[in-house]
Amino acid sequence: MSPTSETAKGGRRLVIVESPAKAKTIKGYLGPGYVVEASVGHIRDLPNGAAEVPEKYTGEVRRLGVDVDHDFQPVYVVNADKKAQVKKLKDLLKDSDELFLATDEDREGEAIAWHLQEVLKPKIPVKRMVFHEITKDAIRAAVANPRQLNQKLVDAQETRRILDRLYGYEVSPVLWKKVMPRLSAGRVQSVATRLVVERERERIAFRSAEYWDLTGTFSPTSDFAPAGGPPSGRAGDASDPSSLVARLQSVDGRRVAQGRDFDSLGQLKSPNTLHLDEANARALAAALEDTRFAVRSVESKPYRRSPYAPFRTTTLQQEASRKLGFGAKATMQVAQKLYENGYITYMRTDSTTLSDTAVAAARAQVTQLYGADYLPAQPRTYAGKVKNAQEAHEAIRPSGDRFRTPAETGLTGDQFKLYELIWKRTVASQMKDATGNSVTVRIGGTASDGRDVEFTASGKTITFHGFLKAYVEGADDPNAELDDRERRLPQVAEGDALTAEEITVDGHATKPPARYTEASLVKELEEREIGRPSTYASIIGTILDRGYVFKKGTALVPSFLSFAVVNLLEKHFGRLVDYDFTAKMEDDLDRIARGEAQAVPWLRRFYFGEGSGAGVAADAGNGDGDHLGGLKELVTDLGAIDAREVSSFPVGNGIVLRVGRYGPYVERGEKDAEDHQRADVPEDLAPDELSVELAEELLAKPSGDFELGTDPATGHTIVAKDGRYGPYVTEVLPEGTPKTGKNAVKPRTASLFKSMSLDTVTLDDALKLMSLPRVVGTDTDGTEITAQNGRYGPYLKKGTDSRSLQSEEQLFTITLEEAQAIYAQPKQRGRAAAKPPLKELGTDPVSEKPVVVKDGRFGPYVTDGETNATLRSGDSVETITPERGFELLAEKRAKGPAKKTAKKTAAKKTAAKKAPAKKTAAKKTAAKKTAAAKKTTTAKKTAAAAKKTAAAKASED
Repeated sequence: MSPTSETAKGGRRLVIVESPAKAKTIKGYLGPGYVVEASVGHIRDLPNGAAEVPEKYTGEVRRLGVDVDHDFQPVYVVNADKKAQVKKLKDLLKDSDELFLATDEDREGEAIAWHLQEVLKPKIPVKRMVFHEITKDAIRAAVANPRQLNQKLVDAQETRRILDRLYGYEVSPVLWKKVMPRLSAGRVQSVATRLVVERERERIAFRSAEYWDLTGTFSPTSDFAPAGGPPSGRAGDASDPSSLVARLQSVDGRRVAQGRDFDSLGQLKSPNTLHLDEANARALAAALEDTRFAVRSVESKPYRRSPYAPFRTTTLQQEASRKLGFGAKATMQVAQKLYENGYITYMRTDSTTLSDTAVAAARAQVTQLYGADYLPAQPRTYAGKVKNAQEAHEAIRPSGDRFRTPAETGLTGDQFKLYELIWKRTVASQMKDATGNSVTVRIGGTASDGRDVEFTASGKTITFHGFLKAYVEGADDPNAELDDRERRLPQVAEGDALTAEEITVDGHATKPPARYTEASLVKELEEREIGRPSTYASIIGTILDRGYVFKKGTALVPSFLSFAVVNLLEKHFGRLVDYDFTAKMEDDLDRIARGEAQAVPWLRRFYFGEGSGAGVAADAGNGDGDHLGGLKELVTDLGAIDAREVSSFPVGNGIVLRVGRYGPYVERGEKDAEDHQRADVPEDLAPDELSVELAEELLAKPSGDFELGTDPATGHTIVAKDGRYGPYVTEVLPEGTPKTGKNAVKPRTASLFKSMSLDTVTLDDALKLMSLPRVVGTDTDGTEITAQNGRYGPYLKKGTDSRSLQSEEQLFTITLEEAQAIYAQPKQRGRAAAKPPLKELGTDPVSEKPVVVKDGRFGPYVTDGETNATLRSGDSVETITPERGFELLAEKRAKGPAKKTAKKTAAKKTAAKKAPAKKTAAKKTAAKKTAAAKKTTTAKKTAAAAKKTAAAKASED
């Protein structure tokens, strides 16, 4: 019997899910008799500030939202933007006979279900309904097989929430006082930032080493074929190459050094390797000109590659980054839509397990699409690699008991691309291994100076592609060879003679360690067991939004600000950003989730420390004590923290980089001293690019007041300055000029034109700039026309009518006649005439349309003609790469189109103005307007809350 017919007999059931989109889909599967409504994420949480805390709480409880003196009891408040939704849920509950809490099946979803139960206080039977895919069968099965709320998961989530609140609310104020206001610290975000900073430190300390080697192109020599036999090269496959390329391996038995043989300081790790410089490499190549070579050995081994496991959250984020150019956040936004609309299973999972239904569906498609030869005799199973994985979940896969091919879904754009990726990976996971052979050929010879040399070449042939027919995993290193690439060699045997067609000398330099990308940082966090995989997208989003990290292409670059923050945390809160400590906390939290540890004693140890002995907090700070030292004592005494010291970093030649409240700058000498120098550092400068030479160059630039001369009309000194918003000119008013009050006088000021610079601006230029706005003339109707320079460029103004000018120079040259001609044209509404692109980036992999960078009203942006995405802080027209452009577009698409607001209210107001009515009618109209306004406000709040919840989902770390 279906859930619908059961309900018809048993009354009405209220089903509460998290999102409106999910509610709409599930309602269609359950039909009449069921009311499906969304909670729109969390309906209550810890207060965001003291103003939200009920009046009965005082002291530390008002500040923290947690009563640390009474078993860490949290103070929960219904979010202001959720009160209307809570009332709606309560009203629906009054008319219901049964309540199903159908929030997500993870720890966060379990906590939301518990909060719903606590706030709604239902007097009817309550059941927990869980599902990992939104299909008709899965939803009906979930209704038919409910369970009870899992209190252990709720307690574990609550402990995490309290821990993160204590960490953030106690440590963040230290950053405000000692580094800069409005910064934040977090249990995982601070550690993730430290990883990025440490990688940059490695790049700063790195010293490149130059090394050389030889590459030879060899071909079989038929002249040396054995008597009566075939040529030594032996006829092979028609696709085999006629020659092979081999790299010099050793000279007189000593292995030739490659990049991996040098340390970060450019020194050889082992004295046994041979370091060839350019002169020695060229001399050796000359000595090998007439050498006869022969094959010394041919080593062949079978090659086998097994399929990759189905996707879990982190591997999906990594592959979407490599193959589609999506950031972690964009990937999760697209995956959320696919899940809510019934295309894939739940996308926050640590598991690589597939259900029997999914295995059967995947195997069926292998047979259907690739044939029985590609199907293994037994289904494949994958062991979980993630510690403390929530194995109740499945891997991320296409939903249903029969997988829809990408073409059958009707999806488009980013959703199609991501679904196709998931579908291919799932099907490939149930296919046979790829098999083939790998071959290593060693080629030897003696140089004219008597030295013995040996070259090696390696090859790989795939005889059966197996799962590689369906899916090949990407690589973080763009130069890495993918699994399906073959390297064929000619058929040669030991003893075969070879001729060196060409021997080239190649120079190389070791490279610093690569910066993290979103994909590689996710991988690093997971391998170190820091945080939960479901939260990594929000963590990366946080450190980008906070300005700790910015992007150059796909690389994550730490800002100078993050260096100051990490420096302070390492020196004074060492344990809190220690990798092992953070992983140990994760273990402890998972032990609480399994019921193996108690939450309150654990929190007490973390916050107050064990016992009251001195030094507990110090141990927590310097890394020598118990892994749960006392946080409270640690943040109480801040006298040992020297704000200037933690934000200062030596550059060289007496120059120090400092992170100030308004950004980074370099400084030499003591402030107010004669030899004191100071210069701002560009905020988008990568720390490893700040050399002594660049610092000297910055200090040598004009700074402070650059005197241009005296205004002959006023006698005031005119100076040029480099301000926070760019270079500008201003006048110095005489001493005693009132700066405040009724008689205050403001100095004339004007920004430099884009074509000007501090080095070349003259007094005449400055006086012209400060003469703006310029009166062009008076129009025939008596209205004055002025030329002005505004925030968005030069323009004409006539009353309230403004018209843009083409260039800044026109401000001084445009005549009244030319201005009148401009005003004679109809005013352009909406977008102005298209400007030529600033840069071309190539074809977008998703829309398959050309992507360009354009200059817009609010700055440069990338566009493919359909989607526009503004460049972020850290991006610039000069440095933006195609990959970064594609990523920005992907993130913008994932957010979806902006919703348009209906203009009903405006229409009503217009109608009211046109038709004045009696007082009674006016009152009714006003009442209607008030109701409509309230309805609009509530709808807006609900929509905003849904958006906020989607962004904040899995933000526990």
